[in-house]
Parts: sequence; structure tokens; C-alpha cells
Amino acid sequence: MKRLISYIIVALVATTALAGTPQEEIASLLRLSASNHTTYLDENLPQLTPAPAGYEAFFIDHYGRHGSRWLSSETTYQRPVDLLRHAKRQGLLTEQGERLLTTLQRVLESAHLRAGELSDKGAEQHQRIATRMYRNFPTVFAGNARVDARSTVVIRCILSMQNATMTLRSLNPQLRITTDASYHDMYYMGYGYGIDTLARHIPKSLNHITDAMYNNVPTERFMKQFFTLSDSTITEGSTRFMRDVFDVAGSLQGHHEFDNLDLYHLFTGNEIFELWRIRNVMWYLQRANSPANGNRMPFIMSDLLRDFIDKADAAVASREHGAALRFGHESVVLPLACLMEIDNINLSTTDLDNLHLQWKSYEIIPKGCNIQMVFYTNGTDDVLVKVLYNEHEATLPVASDMAPYYRWSDLKAYYERKLTTPINWN
Repeated sequence: MKRLISYIIVALVATTALAGTPQEEIASLLRLSASNHTTYLDENLPQLTPAPAGYEAFFIDHYGRHGSRWLSSETTYQRPVDLLRHAKRQGLLTEQGERLLTTLQRVLESAHLRAGELSDKGAEQHQRIATRMYRNFPTVFAGNARVDARSTVVIRCILSMQNATMTLRSLNPQLRITTDASYHDMYYMGYGYGIDTLARHIPKSLNHITDAMYNNVPTERFMKQFFTLSDSTITEGSTRFMRDVFDVAGSLQGHHEFDNLDLYHLFTGNEIFELWRIRNVMWYLQRANSPANGNRMPFIMSDLLRDFIDKADAAVASREHGAALRFGHESVVLPLACLMEIDNINLSTTDLDNLHLQWKSYEIIPKGCNIQMVFYTNGTDDVLVKVLYNEHEATLPVASDMAPYYRWSDLKAYYERKLTTPINWN
């Protein structure tokens, strides 16, 4: 009962949270500052626009990020504990520092050998997404419709797929569901394979931009809460310590175990916003349509978009009802959304100081972020498509007199032309 009441309160807050500047939104809902660690924002989803008369949904092309997880490296949990333990041995901890050490040790113990693994809330997110997908598009999953589900070979993605497909089967036991997770498919599923490998050297060349931004964040006020004095180890590690504690603070929202644990109170509103803003810039530079990376990042998902098109064409040709579900990572969803030119995600700007006014990572790549391309037929060759981004109806890069519905022939032709664009990866 307490958990239900807590969920309702969070939902009521979320209904008004995303209604202002990023500073206002984050101040109203601090978990947004976690950037790509933000739990999936499904508390206040909009009503969907009914299909034009005579059309019904028959196929869904999908790619979704795994749900909430433990931080990808146990080192992020371990480093701040190590620094606090060092200070304790030197007699340099405040009472607040002693309390933080106790708290972080508890989190570290829970995280032991779980780096990157799916959390309990992550599993629930995919159960809810699958349930809504089924209820929003019942004709897609009617009868013995076929569901082809595939995952990257990473366990958190496989478990996300399992939670989604088990939920669908519970809703309709007649569904013909197949699941797979193989290196055979990784060339288009992304995450360091196929064309994606060409992107690896680009983010590294941009790290100095965000490193400099982090080094400009004042740490003195933050550190004085925990340390009576600073030796060289503490001083030299202050920026990393502040970042690690902030990352742990943001990650706690992904676990029921930590529902009553808060670390954000250790930061000022300005510190929270600035640390989020830097992470926002990092994601934009590394995986979005940024001039700083040569506007090449979207094209690392060319093979994935081709797979979307091929599976859609097969479904259109057969008119067989069902879905192609893919489960992976935000580092794939983001460039794919840019390549597909969904909403304003494909923004190209050199104005990093004001990027946050137009491009917000917590809206774009929260845990569980997903693209659903839904196809509709009226029994003729005229096939319509609608794209949901995080279950919001999206704008697409072709003209339509019935948006958010678009003619598949128009959208496919646009993407086919785009996929022939020559890219210089040197």
C-alpha cells in the first residue's frame, strides 16, 4: 500500500514536471538530472490519435533500450567509498562524511558483482511498456500473430526482452513468439559492432570538452560537508568524487531497495543542474547529430534502419500481423532516432552553452527509451505508418496531410535516399 501511494505521488508530480525550462523541470523532479539513468517517464503518457477511418494497425517495428540497471562499472560505487575510507583513516571525516560513508558502503554491498545488470524496476518497466503496446494496438497482437524478438548479447537486454515477451504471452497465449540473442545479429543491433565500430574513435576525441566542463564545476562547498581538511589525495580526487556521488545519487531511482534513500540533498540546485547539463552535452557530442563529430553519428545505425525497412516491407507484402521487437541500448536508440529524424532529436548545433534549451537527455534516452514504428492497412496498397518515441506520437521528416500518420511509401523513399548518403569516416 505504501508503494502504491508513493507511486501515485510521483505520478502527480510528473504530470507537471516537464512543463518549463530544464532548470524548472529538474527542480520539480530531481531524478531527471540523472540523464540516461532517469527511470522511464511513463507516469503521464498522452492519449494517442485514432487511426484514419478504415485503417487498423497490423505490424510494429521496434527498438527499445533495456530497463533500469546497476551502474555499468562497480568502480563508480567503489571510488567514493575508497576516498571516504582514506579520510577516515586520517581523521579527516565530518559527521556528514561518516554518514555518507555508511550509506555508500551499503549501496556498494548491494551492487557487488552486479555492474550493468537489470534491476527490479528495469524489469517492471518492460512489463508496463509491453502491456501498453498490447493494449494500444490490439489488432497487431490478435490471434496467433507472430512476434520476433531479438536482443543484443548483453544480459540486461536479454532480460528486458524476456520481461516484455513473457508479458505479451500472458496477455495472449496464442502468440507465436520467438526470442534470440546472437552475435549473428549484432552488426545491425549496434553496441560496438558493424558500422558502429567506426564511431569508437570519434567520442574519445571529444572527451576533453566535457572534461574541461567538469573541471570548472566548483567542488569546495560540496567537499566541506564530508572532510574537515583536505590532503593531496582528497584535493586531487574532488571532481571525480563529486561526479561519482552524483552518479550514484541518480542511479538509486532504479531500485526498489533504495526507494527511501536520497543523496540529492547533498547538492545545491545549481550543482545538480550543472552536472546534468554537462552529461547532456556529453551525450549530444558522442552519439547525436553534432557538428563536432562531423554529423556522422546517426549513420552508425544505417544497418539497423535497413533492418527496420526490410522487416516492414516483408510485413507489408504478407499483411501478416505481428511485431519485430529489438532490445538494446541508448547508445543505439539515440543515433537511430537522429537518423530517422524523429522530432527535434536530430538537432545540429554548435551552441553547447544553450543546448539544454532545445535538447534534453532525460526526455530522449531514459532507461527503457524506445521507438515503435506502427503500420496500418485499410486492405489496399495504401499503408500508413505512425512512430511513437517513448510512447509519444512523433513528427517525421516527410510531408503528411494526416500527421501523426504518414504514408509508408513516402517515408521509405526518404529513408532509402538517406541511406545512400556517402559518409567519410576518416
